Amino acid sequence: MHEGLVIRTTGSWYRVLEADGGQRDCRLRGNYRLRGNKQTNPVAVGDRVSYELEADGTGLIHDVEERRNYIVRRATKLSKQTHVIAANIDLLCVVATMGLPRTSTGFIDRLLVTAEAYHIPACLIFNKVDLYDEELWEAQRELSGIYRSAGYAVHEMSALTGQGLEAVRQAIGGKTVLFSGHSGVGKSALLNALCPGLDLRVGELSDWSLKGKHTTTFAEIHPIQLGTGTTYLIDTPGIKEFGMVDFNEQELSHFFPEMRTVLPECYFSNCTHRHEPRCAVKKAVEDGLVSAERYQNYLNILEGIDTSV
Repeated sequence: MHEGLVIRTTGSWYRVLEADGGQRDCRLRGNYRLRGNKQTNPVAVGDRVSYELEADGTGLIHDVEERRNYIVRRATKLSKQTHVIAANIDLLCVVATMGLPRTSTGFIDRLLVTAEAYHIPACLIFNKVDLYDEELWEAQRELSGIYRSAGYAVHEMSALTGQGLEAVRQAIGGKTVLFSGHSGVGKSALLNALCPGLDLRVGELSDWSLKGKHTTTFAEIHPIQLGTGTTYLIDTPGIKEFGMVDFNEQELSHFFPEMRTVLPECYFSNCTHRHEPRCAVKKAVEDGLVSAERYQNYLNILEGIDTSV
């Protein structure tokens, strides 16, 4: 039996990175059981698998190692099934832009909350700062301050000019890193800048909507050398919406780090921080310790939680 790392998934075939650095196309043993019945994909990029060689040189996957963590989204907007984006992640980099197109903080917070829930450290990368005017820079400084005060590292960079690139390299070196964001934020350009040999296809913005066109159509891991070790860059298709799953009202606030610190001060132990009296989170918002925008995003997520799941 051989072992390897899944670096690409396309339909029923999986590209596996072998111990000696070679790559092998593998398929899944026919009677392999799904992990529960809610996940559409039993194998995801980042999974470590055991496989045996077939006569035609391909591999047959017999087992998937237990995941240290993973990140999921709803398979479709109304579906109760989930799709595992990637597994065994050391760092989630949320790639965002202040304009062309603008990334909403609601989208950013959904990704960050999901990372918190699945025990994945996260940071923010704001790309395309070379396009900023003074007004955008002022908005960027305010937004960066909000997320830094919440405990997240924030990088401001340009894949085009290389500004801020070295700080990102330092942050990701030697880790398995998932890059996620809307289409059009420049993820592929960012990955190309981090490792020029990758030569990923870079898309253009749609003229009529100023939104990105999908250039990545499936999740893939790119092993690169940064410094003395190997860094595994996970590129994912651009996400229009991020459907969250398996959350309940009582636990959601625990995944906002700046709220988590004041939760013990709430009068009610099951406080949802909406209408309850003597709520420490609402007071922290009034006192400026919790961002009003992050709090509003919390309320929006709370409103959308499907209690029937």
